[in-house]
Amino acid sequence: MKRLTMGVVTFVVLLLIGGGVATAADRPLRIVALAPHIVESLYDIGAGDTIIATTDHSDFPAAAKQIPRVGNYARLQIERIVQLAPDIIIAWRTGNPQEDLARLKKYGMNIVYSDPTTLDSVADELIMLGELTGHTQRAEAMAEAYRKRLSSLRNRYATATPVTGFYELWARPLRTVANNAWLQKQLTLCGVNNPFASLKEDYPMVSLEHVLASLPQVVIQPTPHSASNLDALDWAQWEHIPATANGFIFHPDADKTHRMTVRMLDEVSHLCELIDDARQRYNGK
Repeated sequence: MKRLTMGVVTFVVLLLIGGGVATAADRPLRIVALAPHIVESLYDIGAGDTIIATTDHSDFPAAAKQIPRVGNYARLQIERIVQLAPDIIIAWRTGNPQEDLARLKKYGMNIVYSDPTTLDSVADELIMLGELTGHTQRAEAMAEAYRKRLSSLRNRYATATPVTGFYELWARPLRTVANNAWLQKQLTLCGVNNPFASLKEDYPMVSLEHVLASLPQVVIQPTPHSASNLDALDWAQWEHIPATANGFIFHPDADKTHRMTVRMLDEVSHLCELIDDARQRYNGK
C-alpha cells in the first residue's frame, strides 16, 4: 500500500512538472515589470515580449512605450494587475509602494524582487532575469561584457587625482547625493570627491551656501531627455566657483544614469571622461 501511494505521488509530481513545461511552451511567460530599469533589462536579454504591463516612465527601448501602464512610483493599480493574471511580477524592492506589493501578495501573486544596490549588481540582475525567463545564455554574455567594462573603468580612475564635485539631484529644494546612493557610486567610480558624501541620508537636502563654500571644480546637473528641467539652477551666476569659471557644468542624461541598466554604464563612462578632462586642466596637463 505504501509503495502504491508513493508511486501515485511520484506520478502526480511528474504530471504537474510535465504540465508546467507544456503550458510554458504553449503560452509565453507573462510578466508585469514594475520599473523602467526592469523593462529595459528584460529587453536587453531578449525577453521584452514577456512583459504584459509596466509602470510610468518605462520608455526604453521604443517598443516599451506601447506596454500598458498599471501604476507609478506612488501607486499601483492592484485590481488591474490581478485581472491580468501574470505568471510573475518583478517589483523594485525600494522603488515600488510597499503597501501595494503587500496587497498583491495577499492576492497570491508571484512576486520576484529587483534590488540593484551597487554598480556590480546590474550584472547580477541580468543573470537573475535570464534564469527567470529562460534567456540565460544572452543574459550571461551581457553580464560578462558589463563586468569587464566596469572593471576597466575602475582600473582607469582608481589612482586618479580626486576632483571636487557637486551633484545637483534636485534644485527646489536643493538635494544632492551621498552615503549609499546609486549616483554616489558613480561619482566614486569617476574619482569625484563629494564634500557631502558622508551624510547619513542617501539624497540629503543641502544649503546653497554650503555648496558654494565647497568651491566645486565640477558640477553635475543631470537632464532627462524625456522632460525639460526648468527648475535647474543657473550656475553661471556664481562666477567665483571653479566649475563655472572653467565651464565644467556637465549634463549627463538622467534617463540613463538613474537606471540600473547596461546603458547606464555608457553614460557614466562618458561622464568620467568629461571629469577627467577637468582633472587634466586643473592639474595643468
